[in-house]
Amino acid sequence: MWSYDPRHPNDRLLLGMKGTMSEMELSIFRQRSLEALKQKARRGELFLNVAIGYLKVSHDRIEKDPDRRIQEALALVFTKFAEMQTLRQVHLWLRQERITLPAVGRGPEGRHVEWKLPVYNTIYHILTNPAYAGAYVFGRSGSRVTIEAGRKRIVRGFRRERNDWDVLIKDHHEGYITWAEFERNQRLITDNANGKSFMSRGSVRRGEGLLAGLLRCGHCGRKLHVAYSGTHSTVGRYHCRGSQINHGGDPCISFGGLRADRAISAEVIARLQPLGVQAALAAMEARGREHADKLRQLELTLEQARYEATRARRRYEAVDPDNRLVAGELERRWNERLVAVRELEGERETLLATPEMTLSDIDRDRLLALGADLERAWESPGATAATRKRIIRSLIHEIVVRIRDEVLDLIVHWHGGDHTALQVRKNRTGEHRGRCGRSRSCPRASDARQHHRRGSQPRQ
Repeated sequence: MWSYDPRHPNDRLLLGMKGTMSEMELSIFRQRSLEALKQKARRGELFLNVAIGYLKVSHDRIEKDPDRRIQEALALVFTKFAEMQTLRQVHLWLRQERITLPAVGRGPEGRHVEWKLPVYNTIYHILTNPAYAGAYVFGRSGSRVTIEAGRKRIVRGFRRERNDWDVLIKDHHEGYITWAEFERNQRLITDNANGKSFMSRGSVRRGEGLLAGLLRCGHCGRKLHVAYSGTHSTVGRYHCRGSQINHGGDPCISFGGLRADRAISAEVIARLQPLGVQAALAAMEARGREHADKLRQLELTLEQARYEATRARRRYEAVDPDNRLVAGELERRWNERLVAVRELEGERETLLATPEMTLSDIDRDRLLALGADLERAWESPGATAATRKRIIRSLIHEIVVRIRDEVLDLIVHWHGGDHTALQVRKNRTGEHRGRCGRSRSCPRASDARQHHRRGSQPRQ
Protein backbone atom coordinates (compact mmCIF):
# COMPACT_ATOMS: atom_id res chain seq x y z
CA MET A 1 0.00 0.00 0.00
CA TRP A 2 1.30 3.38 -1.02
CA SER A 3 2.09 5.77 1.85
CA TYR A 4 3.05 9.42 1.93
CA ASP A 5 5.97 10.83 3.84
CA PRO A 6 5.28 14.40 5.07
CA ARG A 7 9.05 15.00 5.13
CA HIS A 8 9.18 14.99 1.32
CA PRO A 9 8.03 18.20 -0.45
CA ASN A 10 6.17 16.33 -3.19
CA ASP A 11 4.23 14.22 -0.70
CA ARG A 12 3.33 17.31 1.36
CA LEU A 13 2.05 19.05 -1.81
CA LEU A 14 -0.09 16.05 -2.74
CA LEU A 15 -1.54 15.72 0.77
CA GLY A 16 -2.40 19.44 0.84
CA MET A 17 -4.17 19.24 -2.54
CA LYS A 18 -6.19 16.22 -1.43
CA GLY A 19 -7.19 17.92 1.80
CA THR A 20 -8.26 21.08 -0.05
CA MET A 21 -10.31 19.07 -2.54
CA SER A 22 -12.02 17.12 0.26
CA GLU A 23 -12.85 20.35 2.09
CA MET A 24 -14.24 21.88 -1.11
CA GLU A 25 -16.32 18.77 -1.74
CA LEU A 26 -17.86 18.98 1.73
CA SER A 27 -18.58 22.67 1.18
CA ILE A 28 -20.32 21.94 -2.12
CA PHE A 29 -22.47 19.24 -0.47
CA ARG A 30 -23.47 21.67 2.26
CA GLN A 31 -24.32 24.43 -0.23
CA ARG A 32 -26.44 22.04 -2.29
CA SER A 33 -28.33 20.88 0.81
CA LEU A 34 -29.01 24.45 1.96
CA GLU A 35 -30.12 25.46 -1.53
CA ALA A 36 -32.50 22.49 -1.66
CA LEU A 37 -34.03 23.62 1.65
CA LYS A 38 -34.40 27.17 0.34
CA GLN A 39 -36.03 25.97 -2.86
CA LYS A 40 -38.52 23.94 -0.83
CA ALA A 41 -39.19 26.97 1.38
CA ARG A 42 -39.82 29.19 -1.67
CA ARG A 43 -42.56 26.75 -2.66
CA GLY A 44 -44.03 26.95 0.85
CA GLU A 45 -43.43 23.27 1.56
CA LEU A 46 -40.73 23.35 4.26
CA PHE A 47 -42.01 22.96 7.84
CA LEU A 48 -39.33 22.66 10.50
CA ASN A 49 -41.94 23.11 13.23
CA VAL A 50 -45.67 23.83 13.30
CA ALA A 51 -47.35 26.47 15.46
CA ILE A 52 -49.87 25.39 18.05
CA GLY A 53 -53.32 25.34 16.48
CA TYR A 54 -52.08 23.70 13.27
CA LEU A 55 -51.30 20.13 12.26
CA LYS A 56 -48.99 18.82 9.56
CA VAL A 57 -51.21 16.64 7.38
CA SER A 58 -48.51 15.85 4.79
CA HIS A 59 -44.88 16.65 4.14
CA ASP A 60 -45.81 19.91 2.38
CA ARG A 61 -49.18 21.00 3.83
CA ILE A 62 -50.65 22.13 7.17
CA GLU A 63 -54.20 22.80 8.27
CA LYS A 64 -56.07 23.96 11.35
CA ASP A 65 -56.23 21.66 14.33
CA PRO A 66 -59.74 20.12 14.34
CA ASP A 67 -59.93 20.48 18.14
CA ARG A 68 -62.58 23.17 18.73
CA ARG A 69 -61.17 23.97 22.16
CA ILE A 70 -57.80 24.92 20.65
CA GLN A 71 -59.41 26.95 17.88
CA GLU A 72 -61.66 28.94 20.19
CA ALA A 73 -58.87 29.56 22.72
CA LEU A 74 -56.64 31.08 20.05
CA ALA A 75 -59.53 33.06 18.58
CA LEU A 76 -60.24 34.46 22.06
CA VAL A 77 -56.68 35.85 22.27
CA PHE A 78 -57.09 37.78 19.01
CA THR A 79 -60.56 39.00 19.98
CA LYS A 80 -59.37 40.28 23.35
CA PHE A 81 -56.39 42.05 21.80
CA ALA A 82 -58.66 43.83 19.34
CA GLU A 83 -60.81 44.88 22.30
CA MET A 84 -58.11 45.86 24.83
CA GLN A 85 -55.48 47.15 22.39
CA THR A 86 -52.53 46.11 24.60
CA LEU A 87 -50.77 42.80 24.95
CA ARG A 88 -50.27 43.15 28.70
CA GLN A 89 -53.97 43.75 29.36
CA VAL A 90 -54.85 40.57 27.44
CA HIS A 91 -52.33 38.64 29.49
CA LEU A 92 -53.65 40.00 32.80
CA TRP A 93 -57.27 39.31 31.83
CA LEU A 94 -56.54 35.68 30.91
CA ARG A 95 -54.66 35.13 34.16
CA GLN A 96 -57.39 36.81 36.19
CA GLU A 97 -60.14 34.68 34.64
CA ARG A 98 -57.97 31.53 34.94
CA ILE A 99 -58.33 30.74 31.23
CA THR A 100 -55.73 28.25 30.00
CA LEU A 101 -54.14 28.23 26.54
CA PRO A 102 -52.68 25.34 24.53
CA ALA A 103 -48.93 24.80 24.40
CA VAL A 104 -46.73 22.25 22.65
CA GLY A 105 -45.29 19.58 24.92
CA ARG A 106 -42.70 16.91 24.19
CA GLY A 107 -42.79 13.49 25.77
CA PRO A 108 -42.19 9.81 25.12
CA GLU A 109 -45.18 9.77 22.79
CA GLY A 110 -43.87 12.73 20.81
CA ARG A 111 -45.60 16.06 20.30
CA HIS A 112 -48.71 16.65 22.37
CA VAL A 113 -50.84 19.56 23.57
CA GLU A 114 -50.64 20.84 27.14
CA TRP A 115 -53.03 23.34 28.71
CA LYS A 116 -51.57 25.89 31.11
CA LEU A 117 -52.06 29.47 32.24
CA PRO A 118 -50.38 31.78 29.74
CA VAL A 119 -47.25 33.80 30.37
CA TYR A 120 -46.47 37.07 28.64
CA ASN A 121 -44.26 35.49 25.97
CA THR A 122 -47.01 33.02 25.05
CA ILE A 123 -49.39 35.85 24.16
CA TYR A 124 -46.61 37.73 22.38
CA HIS A 125 -45.66 34.77 20.16
CA ILE A 126 -49.30 34.11 19.24
CA LEU A 127 -49.94 37.71 18.24
CA THR A 128 -46.67 38.14 16.30
CA ASN A 129 -46.65 34.81 14.43
CA PRO A 130 -47.70 35.39 10.78
CA ALA A 131 -48.77 31.75 10.49
CA TYR A 132 -52.01 32.64 12.31
CA ALA A 133 -52.73 35.12 9.50
CA GLY A 134 -52.53 32.35 6.89
CA ALA A 135 -49.03 33.31 5.71
CA TYR A 136 -46.01 31.10 5.16
CA VAL A 137 -42.77 32.71 6.30
CA PHE A 138 -39.20 31.48 6.17
CA GLY A 139 -36.10 33.34 7.32
CA ARG A 140 -37.56 35.48 10.13
CA SER A 141 -34.38 34.97 12.15
CA GLY A 142 -30.74 34.96 11.09
CA SER A 143 -27.22 34.52 12.38
CA ARG A 144 -24.22 36.78 12.77
CA VAL A 145 -20.54 35.84 12.67
CA THR A 146 -18.11 37.74 14.88
CA ILE A 147 -14.46 37.28 15.82
CA GLU A 148 -13.76 37.13 19.54
CA ALA A 149 -10.29 36.42 20.94
CA GLY A 150 -9.19 35.26 17.52
CA ARG A 151 -11.97 32.67 17.22
CA LYS A 152 -15.14 32.66 15.17
CA ARG A 153 -18.37 33.07 17.15
CA ILE A 154 -21.78 32.54 15.57
CA VAL A 155 -24.79 34.24 17.16
CA ARG A 156 -28.11 32.79 16.01
CA GLY A 157 -31.73 33.73 16.58
CA PHE A 158 -31.77 37.52 16.08
CA ARG A 159 -34.94 38.87 14.50
CA ARG A 160 -34.96 40.26 10.98
CA GLU A 161 -37.08 43.06 9.61
CA ARG A 162 -39.99 42.04 7.41
CA ASN A 163 -38.23 43.31 4.28
CA ASP A 164 -35.33 40.94 4.99
CA TRP A 165 -37.42 37.77 5.29
CA ASP A 166 -36.38 35.14 2.77
CA VAL A 167 -39.90 33.94 1.94
CA LEU A 168 -43.35 35.44 2.54
CA ILE A 169 -46.36 33.73 0.94
CA LYS A 170 -49.72 35.20 1.89
CA ASP A 171 -52.94 33.15 1.84
CA HIS A 172 -50.88 29.98 2.07
CA HIS A 173 -53.30 28.21 4.43
CA GLU A 174 -56.40 28.95 6.49
CA GLY A 175 -55.70 31.57 9.14
CA TYR A 176 -57.29 32.61 12.41
CA ILE A 177 -57.17 36.29 11.35
CA THR A 178 -56.68 38.15 8.10
CA TRP A 179 -53.37 39.64 6.97
CA ALA A 180 -54.77 43.15 7.42
CA GLU A 181 -55.64 42.36 11.04
CA PHE A 182 -52.15 40.92 11.57
CA GLU A 183 -50.49 44.08 10.28
CA ARG A 184 -52.75 46.19 12.47
CA ASN A 185 -51.77 44.11 15.50
CA GLN A 186 -48.07 44.57 14.74
CA ARG A 187 -48.50 48.34 14.49
CA LEU A 188 -50.29 48.38 17.85
CA ILE A 189 -47.61 46.27 19.55
CA THR A 190 -44.83 48.44 18.13
CA ASP A 191 -46.70 51.61 19.02
CA ASN A 192 -47.23 50.48 22.61
CA ALA A 193 -43.51 49.98 23.25
CA ASN A 194 -42.33 52.73 25.60
CA GLY A 195 -38.94 54.24 24.79
CA LYS A 196 -38.17 51.73 22.01
CA SER A 197 -38.69 53.95 18.98
CA PHE A 198 -38.42 57.63 18.14
CA MET A 199 -41.78 57.55 16.36
CA SER A 200 -43.80 55.29 18.68
CA ARG A 201 -46.45 56.78 20.95
CA GLY A 202 -45.97 54.35 23.81
CA SER A 203 -48.70 52.60 25.76
CA VAL A 204 -51.34 54.33 27.85
CA ARG A 205 -49.74 55.17 31.19
CA ARG A 206 -50.85 56.63 34.49
CA GLY A 207 -51.55 60.34 34.83
CA GLU A 208 -54.28 62.78 33.88
CA GLY A 209 -52.54 64.19 30.79
CA LEU A 210 -54.70 63.02 27.89
CA LEU A 211 -52.20 63.78 25.12
CA ALA A 212 -49.14 62.00 26.51
CA GLY A 213 -47.34 60.24 23.66
CA LEU A 214 -49.32 62.01 20.92
CA LEU A 215 -47.63 65.44 20.91
CA ARG A 216 -44.63 66.16 18.72
CA CYS A 217 -42.62 69.36 18.74
CA GLY A 218 -43.08 71.37 15.56
CA HIS A 219 -39.70 73.09 16.08
CA CYS A 220 -37.32 70.12 16.44
CA GLY A 221 -39.50 67.09 15.62
CA ARG A 222 -39.01 65.33 18.96
CA LYS A 223 -41.73 63.85 21.15
CA LEU A 224 -43.09 65.93 23.99
CA HIS A 225 -43.06 64.54 27.51
CA VAL A 226 -45.50 65.18 30.34
CA ALA A 227 -44.50 66.13 33.88
CA TYR A 228 -46.58 66.54 37.04
CA SER A 229 -45.65 68.83 39.90
CA GLY A 230 -46.44 67.61 43.37
CA THR A 231 -47.61 64.27 44.66
CA HIS A 232 -51.34 64.67 43.95
CA SER A 233 -51.21 66.92 40.88
CA THR A 234 -53.86 66.21 38.26
CA VAL A 235 -52.73 68.74 35.63
CA GLY A 236 -49.70 67.87 33.57
CA ARG A 237 -47.28 70.14 31.77
CA TYR A 238 -46.01 69.18 28.33
CA HIS A 239 -42.43 70.03 27.47
CA CYS A 240 -39.77 69.29 24.86
CA ARG A 241 -36.29 68.95 26.29
CA GLY A 242 -34.65 66.98 23.50
CA SER A 243 -32.48 69.85 22.36
CA GLN A 244 -31.39 70.60 25.93
CA ILE A 245 -30.50 66.99 26.75
CA ASN A 246 -28.79 66.12 23.46
CA HIS A 247 -27.12 69.42 22.53
CA GLY A 248 -27.02 71.42 25.74
CA GLY A 249 -29.25 74.15 24.33
CA ASP A 250 -32.39 75.78 25.63
CA PRO A 251 -35.66 73.79 25.90
CA CYS A 252 -37.79 74.07 22.78
CA ILE A 253 -41.32 74.52 24.16
CA SER A 254 -43.24 74.05 27.37
CA PHE A 255 -46.89 74.69 28.18
CA GLY A 256 -49.66 73.66 30.55
CA GLY A 257 -51.80 70.79 29.42
CA LEU A 258 -55.24 71.83 30.68
CA ARG A 259 -56.35 73.96 27.73
CA ALA A 260 -54.77 71.70 25.11
CA ASP A 261 -56.48 68.65 26.62
CA ARG A 262 -59.85 70.43 26.62
CA ALA A 263 -59.48 71.60 23.01
CA ILE A 264 -58.59 68.13 21.72
CA SER A 265 -61.35 66.54 23.83
CA ALA A 266 -63.89 68.92 22.28
CA GLU A 267 -62.75 67.93 18.78
CA VAL A 268 -62.97 64.23 19.60
CA ILE A 269 -66.45 64.59 21.12
CA ALA A 270 -67.65 66.51 18.06
CA ARG A 271 -66.61 63.66 15.79
CA LEU A 272 -67.93 60.89 18.02
CA GLN A 273 -71.31 62.47 18.80
CA PRO A 274 -73.15 60.85 15.84
CA LEU A 275 -71.90 57.42 17.02
CA GLY A 276 -72.72 57.89 20.69
CA VAL A 277 -75.81 55.68 20.85
CA GLN A 278 -74.08 52.92 18.90
CA ALA A 279 -71.14 53.06 21.32
CA ALA A 280 -73.53 52.76 24.26
CA LEU A 281 -75.18 49.67 22.77
CA ALA A 282 -71.75 48.17 22.04
CA ALA A 283 -70.77 48.75 25.67
CA MET A 284 -73.87 46.84 26.80
CA GLU A 285 -72.99 43.90 24.58
CA ALA A 286 -69.35 43.90 25.75
CA ARG A 287 -70.51 43.84 29.39
CA GLY A 288 -72.15 40.46 28.95
CA ARG A 289 -69.64 39.05 26.46
CA GLU A 290 -66.91 38.48 29.04
CA HIS A 291 -69.14 36.21 31.14
CA ALA A 292 -70.12 34.25 28.03
CA ASP A 293 -66.48 33.90 26.91
CA LYS A 294 -65.39 32.56 30.28
CA LEU A 295 -68.34 30.14 30.43
CA ARG A 296 -67.58 28.89 26.91
CA GLN A 297 -63.92 28.20 27.71
CA LEU A 298 -64.92 26.41 30.91
CA GLU A 299 -67.41 24.20 29.05
CA LEU A 300 -64.76 23.24 26.47
CA THR A 301 -62.31 22.42 29.25
CA LEU A 302 -64.95 20.28 30.96
CA GLU A 303 -65.70 18.45 27.71
CA GLN A 304 -62.00 17.67 27.27
CA ALA A 305 -61.71 16.47 30.89
CA ARG A 306 -64.69 14.13 30.47
CA TYR A 307 -63.07 12.65 27.36
CA GLU A 308 -59.83 12.09 29.28
CA ALA A 309 -61.77 10.37 32.09
CA THR A 310 -63.62 8.15 29.62
CA ARG A 311 -60.39 7.16 27.91
CA ALA A 312 -58.78 6.36 31.28
CA ARG A 313 -61.79 4.18 32.18
CA ARG A 314 -61.53 2.26 28.88
CA ARG A 315 -57.82 1.63 29.44
CA TYR A 316 -58.52 0.40 32.98
CA GLU A 317 -61.29 -1.95 31.81
CA ALA A 318 -59.12 -3.35 29.02
CA VAL A 319 -56.32 -4.51 31.36
CA ASP A 320 -56.21 -7.91 33.02
CA PRO A 321 -57.52 -7.36 36.61
CA ASP A 322 -55.05 -9.94 37.94
CA ASN A 323 -52.15 -7.79 36.75
CA ARG A 324 -52.31 -5.47 39.77
CA LEU A 325 -49.05 -3.68 38.95
CA VAL A 326 -50.63 -2.21 35.80
CA ALA A 327 -54.26 -2.15 36.95
CA GLY A 328 -53.40 -0.20 40.10
CA GLU A 329 -51.62 2.53 38.13
CA LEU A 330 -54.45 2.80 35.57
CA GLU A 331 -57.00 2.98 38.36
CA ARG A 332 -55.07 5.86 39.96
CA ARG A 333 -55.01 7.75 36.65
CA TRP A 334 -58.74 7.19 36.20
CA ASN A 335 -59.42 8.58 39.69
CA GLU A 336 -57.31 11.66 38.94
CA ARG A 337 -59.33 12.32 35.78
CA LEU A 338 -62.59 11.94 37.70
CA VAL A 339 -61.41 14.42 40.36
CA ALA A 340 -60.54 16.91 37.65
CA VAL A 341 -64.02 16.50 36.12
CA ARG A 342 -65.72 17.09 39.48
CA GLU A 343 -63.65 20.23 40.10
CA LEU A 344 -64.54 21.65 36.69
CA GLU A 345 -68.21 20.81 37.19
CA GLY A 346 -68.08 22.66 40.51
CA GLU A 347 -66.53 25.72 38.83
CA ARG A 348 -69.21 25.62 36.13
CA GLU A 349 -72.02 25.42 38.69
CA THR A 350 -70.50 28.32 40.62
CA LEU A 351 -70.22 30.41 37.47
CA LEU A 352 -73.81 29.62 36.46
CA ALA A 353 -75.04 30.45 39.95
CA THR A 354 -73.24 33.78 39.89
CA PRO A 355 -75.67 36.35 38.48
CA GLU A 356 -74.48 37.84 35.23
CA MET A 357 -73.59 41.52 35.39
CA THR A 358 -76.62 42.73 33.48
CA LEU A 359 -77.82 46.29 33.35
CA SER A 360 -81.09 47.26 34.93
CA ASP A 361 -83.63 49.30 32.99
CA ILE A 362 -82.56 52.42 34.85
CA ASP A 363 -78.88 51.83 34.09
CA ARG A 364 -79.69 51.04 30.47
CA ASP A 365 -81.65 54.28 30.05
CA ARG A 366 -78.87 56.20 31.76
CA LEU A 367 -76.24 54.68 29.46
CA LEU A 368 -78.29 55.49 26.36
CA ALA A 369 -78.71 59.05 27.63
CA LEU A 370 -74.95 59.35 28.07
CA GLY A 371 -74.49 57.97 24.56
CA ALA A 372 -76.77 60.67 23.20
CA ASP A 373 -74.85 63.32 25.17
CA LEU A 374 -71.19 62.36 24.84
CA GLU A 375 -69.95 65.55 26.41
CA ARG A 376 -71.70 64.69 29.67
CA ALA A 377 -70.43 61.10 29.43
CA TRP A 378 -66.90 62.39 28.84
CA GLU A 379 -66.97 64.48 32.01
CA SER A 380 -68.78 61.88 34.14
CA PRO A 381 -66.90 60.53 37.19
CA GLY A 382 -67.05 57.00 35.80
CA ALA A 383 -64.95 57.93 32.75
CA THR A 384 -61.34 57.43 33.79
CA ALA A 385 -58.35 59.16 32.25
CA ALA A 386 -57.17 55.83 30.79
CA THR A 387 -60.51 55.41 29.00
CA ARG A 388 -60.33 58.92 27.55
CA LYS A 389 -56.76 58.31 26.38
CA ARG A 390 -57.75 55.12 24.56
CA ILE A 391 -60.62 56.88 22.82
CA ILE A 392 -58.37 59.74 21.74
CA ARG A 393 -55.69 57.35 20.48
CA SER A 394 -58.24 55.40 18.46
CA LEU A 395 -58.99 58.58 16.48
CA ILE A 396 -55.76 60.62 16.49
CA HIS A 397 -52.42 59.48 15.14
CA GLU A 398 -50.29 62.46 16.13
CA ILE A 399 -50.47 66.13 17.11
CA VAL A 400 -47.78 68.58 15.99
CA VAL A 401 -47.56 71.66 18.21
CA ARG A 402 -45.80 75.01 17.77
CA ILE A 403 -45.77 78.10 19.98
CA ARG A 404 -46.32 81.44 18.26
CA ASP A 405 -47.00 84.71 20.10
CA GLU A 406 -48.41 83.05 23.23
CA VAL A 407 -50.63 80.85 21.07
CA LEU A 408 -50.41 77.09 20.62
CA ASP A 409 -50.72 76.05 16.97
CA LEU A 410 -51.92 72.43 16.94
CA ILE A 411 -52.05 70.28 13.80
CA VAL A 412 -54.13 67.18 14.54
CA HIS A 413 -53.35 64.19 12.30
CA TRP A 414 -56.38 61.89 12.38
CA HIS A 415 -56.32 58.22 11.50
CA GLY A 416 -57.36 58.05 7.87
CA GLY A 417 -55.30 61.00 6.65
CA ASP A 418 -57.39 64.06 7.64
CA HIS A 419 -55.79 67.05 9.37
CA THR A 420 -57.26 69.74 11.60
CA ALA A 421 -55.60 73.01 12.61
CA LEU A 422 -56.40 74.41 16.07
CA GLN A 423 -55.25 77.44 18.00
CA VAL A 424 -55.23 77.41 21.80
CA ARG A 425 -54.25 80.38 23.94
CA LYS A 426 -51.19 79.74 26.08
CA ASN A 427 -51.07 80.89 29.68
CA ARG A 428 -48.88 83.89 30.26
CA THR A 429 -46.07 83.72 32.79
CA GLY A 430 -47.53 83.44 36.29
CA GLU A 431 -51.05 82.74 35.03
CA HIS A 432 -52.67 79.56 36.29
CA ARG A 433 -55.98 78.28 37.64
CA GLY A 434 -55.31 79.65 41.13
CA ARG A 435 -54.81 83.16 39.82
CA CYS A 436 -57.27 85.43 38.02
CA GLY A 437 -54.75 86.55 35.41
CA ARG A 438 -56.53 89.87 34.84
CA SER A 439 -55.27 93.44 35.20
CA ARG A 440 -54.77 95.12 38.58
CA SER A 441 -58.01 97.03 38.06
CA CYS A 442 -60.03 93.82 37.94
CA PRO A 443 -62.38 93.60 40.98
CA ARG A 444 -61.63 89.90 41.47
CA ALA A 445 -57.89 90.55 41.47
CA SER A 446 -58.37 93.50 43.90
CA ASP A 447 -60.41 91.34 46.28
CA ALA A 448 -57.78 88.63 46.13
CA ARG A 449 -55.02 91.13 46.99
CA GLN A 450 -57.01 92.55 49.91
CA HIS A 451 -57.70 89.05 51.20
CA HIS A 452 -54.01 88.23 50.95
CA ARG A 453 -53.02 91.39 52.85
CA ARG A 454 -55.56 90.70 55.62
CA GLY A 455 -54.32 87.16 55.93
CA SER A 456 -50.69 88.27 56.15
CA GLN A 457 -51.28 90.79 59.04
CA PRO A 458 -50.00 89.63 62.42
CA ARG A 459 -52.59 88.60 64.95
CA GLN A 460 -53.36 91.14 67.73
